[in-house]
Amino acid sequence: MNRDPLQLDKLVGSVGLASLTVRSSDTSLAQGSNDLPVVSTSALINLIEGACSAALLEHLDFGESLVTEKLVLETETSVSVGEELHGSARIIEAGESYFLFEAEITCREKRIATAQVQRRLVDRVSYLARIAAERLI
Repeated sequence: MNRDPLQLDKLVGSVGLASLTVRSSDTSLAQGSNDLPVVSTSALINLIEGACSAALLEHLDFGESLVTEKLVLETETSVSVGEELHGSARIIEAGESYFLFEAEITCREKRIATAQVQRRLVDRVSYLARIAAERLI
């Protein structure tokens, strides 16, 4: 997982895209966070994380994955069932084991939410082994 700093610089600016058609199961009402039939915060986060992953997918080595360490989400409005959301994430900084993204969600050209996301590069097997070991404690 040691990356050449010059290769990391080339990843800055990479963009990933993801989309979601809001279903009733994606609403805050269905997920129990409130009583409104609008897209839930967790569905917005999933869409953003998907866009972040898409920005790096072709650059990951076998056995590597990304986990979110920090996410700051600002919602501007919401949408209801049936609307199609489009998420985009752009790498704005790349370190040896982390990536910082700026992300945005839109619906019909209208901004729904923005986010800044820091994701850490992990070795999939080591990460899952650590999580399993923690469960035994």
